[in-house]
Amino acid sequence: MTDEQAIDATDHGEAPQVDLERALEAILFVTDEPIGVVALAAAVSHPVAQVRDAVARLVADYNGELGGVVRGFELREIGGGWRMYVRGDYDEIVGDYVSVRQPSKLSQAALETLTVIAYRQPITRSQIAQVRAVNVDSVVRTLLARGLVTETGHDATTGAALYATTELLLEHLGINSLDELPKISPLLDDGQDGFDD
Repeated sequence: MTDEQAIDATDHGEAPQVDLERALEAILFVTDEPIGVVALAAAVSHPVAQVRDAVARLVADYNGELGGVVRGFELREIGGGWRMYVRGDYDEIVGDYVSVRQPSKLSQAALETLTVIAYRQPITRSQIAQVRAVNVDSVVRTLLARGLVTETGHDATTGAALYATTELLLEHLGINSLDELPKISPLLDDGQDGFDD
């Protein structure tokens, strides 16, 4: 449908039709599982044959077969459905990016150590170990490598490194300041003050 046809349709009380290929592209962009042609057709309210043809045009477009550039992603049919994937040529660079920017989930020990640091910072490894009653050397190294904590100086008495959380942790938690962290003392069974000042 041209722009003029869309305006004309609007003037006659009809809803303008969306571009089929762009609508499919939008759906395929957000799906995290392969989606079949029938489901795509239902989503965009178009006949299956039209959707199948539109998907084929998208595949050709992304592959540079319609005169455009070869995109960094491709549309693949996997398991009876269609989904966007990183083009094989870029697997390594995307894999490196994902492993650095979106590392695997933290272990329970790392989460507990990170909590102690967040509430008691700046704090030394030995102080963290006293709170957790376990050796935390490897866990602190992991948190340093992930960029969630950083060294902020040295303890005046012992000379031990002091650790504090980074801005990256605030980003991951979706907060602006550590002041937004909930108070821990109400959560403790034994009535201790916990980490509150």
